[in-house]
Amino acid sequence: MICARVYKLKGREFICKRQDNGQMIEAFALGTLLKKMSIVVGDYVEIEEEKGTAKILRVKDRRNEIYRLSVREKKKKISVSNVDRLAIVFSVSGKAYKRGLLDRYLARAQQWLVPPIVIFNKMDQFSGLFDLEFEIQRLEYCKVACFQVSSKGLPFSPLGSAFGFRELQEELAHKTVFFTGQSGVGKSTLVSSLSGGKVVLKSAPTGKMGKGIHTTTWSEIVESDNLTLIDSPGIRSFSLDDIREEELISLFPPLLAMARRCQFSNCTHRISSVNCSFYSKESYSSPLEQKIIQSYLDSFHRLLEDVKKIPSWQK
Repeated sequence: MICARVYKLKGREFICKRQDNGQMIEAFALGTLLKKMSIVVGDYVEIEEEKGTAKILRVKDRRNEIYRLSVREKKKKISVSNVDRLAIVFSVSGKAYKRGLLDRYLARAQQWLVPPIVIFNKMDQFSGLFDLEFEIQRLEYCKVACFQVSSKGLPFSPLGSAFGFRELQEELAHKTVFFTGQSGVGKSTLVSSLSGGKVVLKSAPTGKMGKGIHTTTWSEIVESDNLTLIDSPGIRSFSLDDIREEELISLFPPLLAMARRCQFSNCTHRISSVNCSFYSKESYSSPLEQKIIQSYLDSFHRLLEDVKKIPSWQK
């Protein structure tokens, strides 16, 4: 029996890397197996090889999955599996940073059970139009590691207590990483720098505003010496339209414990709510903690309004 990992899909055939010797092999899966479950990039599989033909017999249990729920179709649409880090990349140049978008990413990471890290890129162009030090503090409160880098290697003055490029390389070494972020934040340049120029994402700096345009519609694992990443057209939208209203707060760990202390189980956690723990000074250890929690609560309420607008039949 051969143990391998799926690196790329090719119709009903799968390009896999053997765990024993690192060789790439091409295997197929029987229709009976594919009817039971999908096989995706990142899966660990057991392969039987006979007379020059490799056949996938079993998919091992997954640690996590990057997916979207289709309630209408009553199924989970899985993109990749067994991811060690969700690397969320933001540009600090101009007005590119959006806290609400970051919190959407963090909510998805919580749902997917993938540990997130946040990378503030283009620090050499930091415009000072938002309070980066506070953004780092609110992420550290949730134990989310932050990194400040200039993907082009240009000098900059670090802010707050975030780590730098060398620490980022160490954090990602020997891990499977899914990079995400809006077009134009510098993901491709960053990945190239992290891999010493050995990995180039399948995107091109073309189109309006120089935004990257992906040239592939499938996911695959690519790697250099110490960097293993999933190159993917990815999740095109980070909307939370597949999440039920009552589930949303569970995707905000900073809010969940305090919400449980509210007097009423159906509390809406608005300032008008009676005896809501979020609006009692005794709930907080410091003004900074209160400011941080309130920032997450604001994001939660904004996302909740978006979720409420989605017709139930679309979820």
